[in-house]
Amino acid sequence: MSSAFRYPESHVFYRRLRDEMKMIVRGDGIYLYDSDGKEYIDGSGGAIVINAGHGVAEIAEAVGEQARRIAYVNGMHFTNEPVEALAQELADLMPEGLGTLYFLSSGSAATEAAIKLARQYWYVLGHREKYRVISRIPGYHGNTLAALSISGRPAARTIFEPLLLDFDFIDAPIAYRCPDGISYEEYGAQCAAQLEEVIIRVGPETVAAFMGETVVGASAVATPPRGYFKVIREICDRYDVLFIDDEVLSGMGRTGSWLAIEQEGVIPDVITLGKGLSGGYAPLSALAVSDKIVATIAEKSGSFSYNQTFSHYPLACAAALATIRYLKKHDLVSRCAEMGEYLLDRLNSLREIEIVGDVRGRGLLAGVELVADRSTKTPFPAAERIAERIWREALEGGLVTWYNGGFLKSGDGDLIILGPPFVITRNQIDELVRRLDAAIRRVSDSIGA
Repeated sequence: MSSAFRYPESHVFYRRLRDEMKMIVRGDGIYLYDSDGKEYIDGSGGAIVINAGHGVAEIAEAVGEQARRIAYVNGMHFTNEPVEALAQELADLMPEGLGTLYFLSSGSAATEAAIKLARQYWYVLGHREKYRVISRIPGYHGNTLAALSISGRPAARTIFEPLLLDFDFIDAPIAYRCPDGISYEEYGAQCAAQLEEVIIRVGPETVAAFMGETVVGASAVATPPRGYFKVIREICDRYDVLFIDDEVLSGMGRTGSWLAIEQEGVIPDVITLGKGLSGGYAPLSALAVSDKIVATIAEKSGSFSYNQTFSHYPLACAAALATIRYLKKHDLVSRCAEMGEYLLDRLNSLREIEIVGDVRGRGLLAGVELVADRSTKTPFPAAERIAERIWREALEGGLVTWYNGGFLKSGDGDLIILGPPFVITRNQIDELVRRLDAAIRRVSDSIGA
């Protein structure tokens, strides 16, 4: 079989139709291997998905065993052993009062379900004018239309604007973009106060929910200032607005605790989970929902008005159950916190390169922001595609990263994102940073920086 594939010779509708696609045939720990035998460090865990590592035999065996027993049953007709066990396992990890789980197959689907749940909750309570969802920019909640409608990612929205819902955004605080003369905590308070301003402007009677990522993931890799989410929670309570916490990317140990929101000292009404939930061994996402919301739906209507063919899918739930138990068995969430500190320390060496403006992150989730002028923090024009060029150079050098272009309001902004498996070692982090350094320098040299 050929080692590389390309449209139109291949019958696969690739997302990138002009690229040659290498054939990956094996994974082991933090490494991927293509059909030519080339080794890659999976520095981004795919799309920030792989947490337990590639090729974990006991997770694969759990999936295979479940497939032999029963791979699929309709969640409207039956329950199954893996979904019941997984729901119990996750309920023990969730904040107090969020002990009921609804399982789907993608982060976008979880966002869609969360929006519908918020709408149905207020509807059955008689508040039928409550439908608006307020979110943040930058921010990302998925690619389906409702999810994209609340995603503050200008570059992803442009061509679909006529199809999107007209919702409102507030600013997500980013320490690197904090205005001069005030602390990050003060800036965070100003950003949080925007939520109250928008609620009052559009009318509290119309606002169903606020949705935000605890750590702004693919759009910025930005951690909140101290006290930010406590203010958000207070505002939501003041105006009868549900707080939906998006932990699709930052959850399941990625930021050094099972949920990033644990580090903020607040409890949301709904949490969305995905990506690392099943460690990449099967597609799975979930909603963790407050007891109050579930009890209200049960009493007022008896059912949640959302269904998906693969809701409560046994095979994926078996994969997630095995992944969570593997993470616990090997204490990999604590390891993620420890290795995350080392990763950020090593990444700080990249600041020597002229186009590196900032290095930031939490746990094994890190971002490197590239700028045209460090003194003014001026981004590169989007057309220069700096992050994409670095991603390509890194890939050529045997390092898989994730990149984002256009996360700022201007449509500019370049970010390289890292999220390696939790099993990564210090020596492997050293090599990861070495390969990334080389890729950034090659692009920097090519533009004369």
